Amino acid sequence: MTGIPALDTVALWAGIIAAIGGALAVLFRWGRNLRRGLRRVGQVLTDWTGEPGRPGVPARPGVMESLEDVRDRLGALDDRVAAIEHELHPNSGSSLRDAVDRVDRRTSHLDKNP
Repeated sequence: MTGIPALDTVALWAGIIAAIGGALAVLFRWGRNLRRGLRRVGQVLTDWTGEPGRPGVPARPGVMESLEDVRDRLGALDDRVAAIEHELHPNSGSSLRDAVDRVDRRTSHLDKNP
């Protein structure tokens, strides 16, 4: 029986091949998970910094540019709210509140029942 390998030798090589295959499978899964994680980090960084436009795809602003737009819109909204507040408080006679008070004074005698 010199031409046929011993059963122990075959079992040993089968175990080595199975161990190498298992290790490769584990490394493949770790690599795949690492690649997915790095892709997500890349997406976050792209969202943070923005993306320039290219043919057929519009530019995407980054977080800081978007926050500037929000700040500008809030500034405009502050101006509008200030104008509304001006109309709600009595001042030199030109506010809506002053007009309502004048109408109330002029019509207060109509409210009295005989």
